[in-house]
Amino acid sequence: MPKVKTKSSAKKRFTLTGTGKIKRKHAFKSHILTKKSTKRKHNLTKTGLVHESDEGRVRDMLRI
Repeated sequence: MPKVKTKSSAKKRFTLTGTGKIKRKHAFKSHILTKKSTKRKHNLTKTGLVHESDEGRVRDMLRI
């Protein structure tokens, strides 16, 4: 049986941490930045973790 391929879009968007959690980037940081506060833009730069309820779907896309 052939191997199952990883979704290439998910491969670009998510990374695994050393403890097995899935890291992600925040949305809303690409345009219309003039009306957003500096604090908000700074916090959007930081990485976050995928929520537990979505983690199964992301793992399925990454085939892990």
